[in-house]
Amino acid sequence: MADLLVVSFPTEAQAEEVRSRLLAMQKEYLIELGDAVVAVKRPDGTVKLNQLFSPTAAGAASGALWGTLIGMLFLMPLAGAAVGAGAGALSGKLTDVGLNDAFMKDVAASLHGGEAALFLLIRKITADKVLAEFKGIGAKVLRSSFDETKETALREALAAAQDAAKAGAPPA
Repeated sequence: MADLLVVSFPTEAQAEEVRSRLLAMQKEYLIELGDAVVAVKRPDGTVKLNQLFSPTAAGAASGALWGTLIGMLFLMPLAGAAVGAGAGALSGKLTDVGLNDAFMKDVAASLHGGEAALFLLIRKITADKVLAEFKGIGAKVLRSSFDETKETALREALAAAQDAAKAGAPPA
């Protein structure tokens, strides 16, 4: 069973950095991600999703290949490629892989303009090593399906980072 974790960041760059660190940790077999999406709330209020996998592009490429092959049978490979690419792109656009896009946009709508949220679908995790990577990133947990002990440990690690940042700030 996979766990959902949604963490908010002050900037898109911070969310992208954490996502890239988690992808590197995945290569070390410390975490197994089903999906990792960065949602950014733009200043005009719209939400942009930065996904790792684009089903529309993959569908267009696959459709073009199959369309070319079928088009060769009828001596019209270019027409077959064009029709196949269009059909593949349409089927890819209608396919939703991983986390639900509508859910991510709804959650990201609660952010302030310029903030970002990192949506993680976690299949397996070595909690102590990954948690050590999360310390000091200056993020806030928005949603989680972790059990209470894991979520408490994550919130404490993030709170410690925020407390350290506040201690270093000059008094108002």
